[in-house]
Amino acid sequence: MKRGLGLNTSQTEQIRTWIGDFGREYTDRNTYTAAELDQFYRQTYGTTRTEINERFLKDLPKEVRTLEVGCNMGTQLLILREMGFSNLFGIEIQSYALGRAKERIPGAVLTQASAFAIPYPDRYFDIVFTSGVLIHIAPTDLPNALSEIHRCASAWIWGFEYYAPVTTEIAYRGHQALLWKNDFARAYLRHFGDLELVREERFPYLGSNNVDTAFLLRREP
Repeated sequence: MKRGLGLNTSQTEQIRTWIGDFGREYTDRNTYTAAELDQFYRQTYGTTRTEINERFLKDLPKEVRTLEVGCNMGTQLLILREMGFSNLFGIEIQSYALGRAKERIPGAVLTQASAFAIPYPDRYFDIVFTSGVLIHIAPTDLPNALSEIHRCASAWIWGFEYYAPVTTEIAYRGHQALLWKNDFARAYLRHFGDLELVREERFPYLGSNNVDTAFLLRREP
């Protein structure tokens, strides 16, 4: 049974950036309660994150074992807990963000680790998800992260990410090589023959031409 090998297995340029002050500043800029994040989504997309979650997860039992890859300070997990999901796990590379998450969600199992080395056995989770995380992984490294997520998911892979039909790098807060839009659902489907796309929605921004995508993939038993 394969297991992830720990935080320092793959110190990419992006990881080195996010574990430092840049990542800490991101966490401090994005300190939301669950209600505040819902309000941010409503202002950005015209719907809340809770409403999006309900559309995608309505058929899943609340006790599913759920892992968020790149949980930061845990706001997405807070929303899931408020929806009734109770078996919550998260991994995060930024120690400062992880400490904040542990304070906010004491019942969740939260671990410092990266998407390249998830420290759990094969198919350990019913559902594994990301929210604005795959966009920060370099295209050359993306297959390794997708493979780890796929390895740990027994039934479902869920994502909410920036969307573009082809890989598109954009500057992020004055930095290059930190953010790429992509069609992440099709990236999963290209790499893994046991996945089926069961739901996908695009969410245009109300105030710009940007579009995000939410997708749910089912893995064959």
